[in-house]
Amino acid sequence: MRVIQYVRNYFCIEMNPEPRTVFFLGKPGSGKGTQAKLLADHTGWTVLASGDQFRAIATEDTPAGRKTKEEMEKGMLSPHWFAMYIYLKSLFSVEGTQNVIFDGFNRKLPEAELIRDSLSWLGRPFEVVNIAVSDDEVAKRLASRSAVSGRADDHYVAKRLEEYNTFTTEALKLFEDMGVLIQINGEQTPEEVAADVVKALNLA
Repeated sequence: MRVIQYVRNYFCIEMNPEPRTVFFLGKPGSGKGTQAKLLADHTGWTVLASGDQFRAIATEDTPAGRKTKEEMEKGMLSPHWFAMYIYLKSLFSVEGTQNVIFDGFNRKLPEAELIRDSLSWLGRPFEVVNIAVSDDEVAKRLASRSAVSGRADDHYVAKRLEEYNTFTTEALKLFEDMGVLIQINGEQTPEEVAADVVKALNLA
């Protein structure tokens, strides 16, 4: 598997001189994390997931850890400055020629603006893939997932959708105006969504 990934990485770099940077966005339960992993499997690219990093911090017995846990359990988005600390820490670990997938970053307008400015400063083009699903579909998926995963934030569907509609739609508008937003129908099977993502990114 490692050999296959190295070969894929080699050819991606050879055919695309500029490094690829892809962000996945979507409502809670849209499947953006799954799609980030499927794209990584297809390309061998690295995935950097904000949720994993926030959940790790939430396990720490520190003021920041306890506050993060409290907000996550209520379905609230983290303050934009905290999210951007996680983002910049992740971004600055990326090699110059490395293709990378960001999962769950840029959920608020200030975060989206910082992503635009930081990647412009680094000279890295980027694309944002939004996995679009309806609110009703979110409610169904999170009800099913909470029964299995036990994630506390999955019980706060209305709050999480309110946070998305209040903050993330502004970020999406910025990316749309920039011409870097790709809309994908998320109400398909994971395999069908993944095929649409690969096609939209010209990676088929």
